[in-house]
Amino acid sequence: MSANNWTVAEAKARFSELIEQAQAKGPQTVTKHGRTAAIVVSAEEWERKSKRIGNLAEFFATSPLRESGIEIKRRKDRPRKAAL
Repeated sequence: MSANNWTVAEAKARFSELIEQAQAKGPQTVTKHGRTAAIVVSAEEWERKSKRIGNLAEFFATSPLRESGIEIKRRKDRPRKAAL
């Protein structure tokens, strides 16, 4: 096991230590059959990374493309028939 990599068995056996390492040293990778299965992060980091900034309407209102002059035209075709 390297400093930030754990197998599932190691993570299960030393779960408290895994959490402490995530809090002290950053994200910890848990692997299963040699592939990344999960990343354990501290609660503080999770809150910081998952905090939503603004909403969709604000995003579009502040978009640099708002005044770009792009015109989107809708097609007038009828919907295609689907066999049910």
